[in-house]
Amino acid sequence: MLVAEAVGRTLAACGVRAGFGLIGSGNFHLTNALIAAGAKFVASAHEAGAATMADAYARVSGQVSVVSVHQGPGVTNALTGITEAAKSRTPLVVAAPEATAPGSNFFLDLAAIAAAVGADFRRVRAGQVYEDVAGAYHAAAAGATVVLGLPLDVQAQEAPPGVPGPAGADPAPVPAPPADQVRALAGALRAARRPVFIAGRGATRRAGAARAALAALADRCGALLAVSAAARGLFAGDPWYVDVSGGFASPLAAELIAGSDLVVAWGSTLNMWTTRHGRLISPDATVVQVDVDPAALGRHRPVDLGVAGDLVAVAEAVAAELEGHHATGWREPALKTRIATEVRWRDVPYVDSSGGGRVDPRTLSITLDDLLPAERTVAVDSGNFMGYPSMYLSVPDAAGFCFTQAYQSVGLGLASGIGAALARPDRLTVAALGDGGFLMSANELTTAVRLRLPLLVVVYNDAAYGAEVHHFGPDGHPLDTVTFPDTDLARIAEGYGCAGLTVRSPADLAGVSEWLADPGGRPLVVDAKVTADRGSWWLEEAFRGH
Repeated sequence: MLVAEAVGRTLAACGVRAGFGLIGSGNFHLTNALIAAGAKFVASAHEAGAATMADAYARVSGQVSVVSVHQGPGVTNALTGITEAAKSRTPLVVAAPEATAPGSNFFLDLAAIAAAVGADFRRVRAGQVYEDVAGAYHAAAAGATVVLGLPLDVQAQEAPPGVPGPAGADPAPVPAPPADQVRALAGALRAARRPVFIAGRGATRRAGAARAALAALADRCGALLAVSAAARGLFAGDPWYVDVSGGFASPLAAELIAGSDLVVAWGSTLNMWTTRHGRLISPDATVVQVDVDPAALGRHRPVDLGVAGDLVAVAEAVAAELEGHHATGWREPALKTRIATEVRWRDVPYVDSSGGGRVDPRTLSITLDDLLPAERTVAVDSGNFMGYPSMYLSVPDAAGFCFTQAYQSVGLGLASGIGAALARPDRLTVAALGDGGFLMSANELTTAVRLRLPLLVVVYNDAAYGAEVHHFGPDGHPLDTVTFPDTDLARIAEGYGCAGLTVRSPADLAGVSEWLADPGGRPLVVDAKVTADRGSWWLEEAFRGH
């Protein structure tokens, strides 16, 4: 058995169930070995899409996934998706063939590239192939994106005797949280009158356990439950859940978070987006941050107390410390009613701007929310439009929201939707894109069509890069470079083999209901011509920080 084959078989033996990529000479044999060992492999139209599909699959499934690319340009084509995954700490292995001869036109300094984007780097050795691959898998499972260098000359060597399997060192166990920090957090919760918990991406790593532990502690302390955008849906259905903190926060959510005297961040970095550039948290509030990574504590803002440890273990330890303590906190019947009737953005009154052949993006999103099945996955691209699907389309749990926004690259939404749909085929997947992101990634419609995915792609089409229009337009700058002729995106989608629907009013969405009744094995692309008379509320908030 060659080393290349041993790599693929070891990844499958460790637990990889899905791989994505584009095949060339450098990854042909390892990918075929991965498939032969039982993993599903999805060939994408472009490496950029492959990396993002693998990222989304890992986020939604909770399993380590693999992206397999060609040496040289295959790696660089995939780099934006790899960067997004690394910044999000997605459990992903990048199988990256290496032309190690400096004179090769395919030569890259892979270790330097991985370091530059925040990914781990490991290199396979012929004599230790099983251990090296398993080590990369274990590192990814612990919450890292790992670039696995596969030198071409090493791949062609004979693998040592042995059987591919999940060998190698398991991740080091997470130490128990320091007792003094647990006591300090328990003391802060005893003293608080209006606490709020903000759970972040770190809480989604073990979503079920994190929800149970945090909700139980919040019940004991009378705390409200909120999330960063990346963790949306974690507390769905809880009557004290106020949804997203930060730029996406509804007026009621912002009011309540700003009125809290204790803010506890659980696996959330409390970055500028989650705190509205720091303005959302009262200057008089005590701020506590809990994170498994000690380096994350206080990274984006000062905290009064940092607790290093697994957030589930910390929450359970604090609950034990508070045995016998019960506080009302925010938990009053009148507030419970307000949360039930006011905290969603769709419950906030607005003047519908639909007309003239264009539909208000809020009306579009609310109408879709009512049409679509409750069991859904929503994947969102980046752009001026992104707040509308993020906040007006409900999701059933944290796995139902795929938010590839750590790097804030436009053009990842369609591939995110494909990866999410493959991870959860039991749910309808909705990929929400802007027209710019759609045109950047439309080639992956061929992948969705080939896979016969029941994927709903909704394009919020304002014929522009809306963020730039609303950022620079008010100051009188020319906008010719960021505005475009209106394009029939539904017809473009039909050319790829999708069903296409143009929406200019809420009534046109009847076509979505027809497709839901019988998708016919084809994705549906909705070209929604949205109004664009002003910037979105979250973008206005973001610009205040510049």
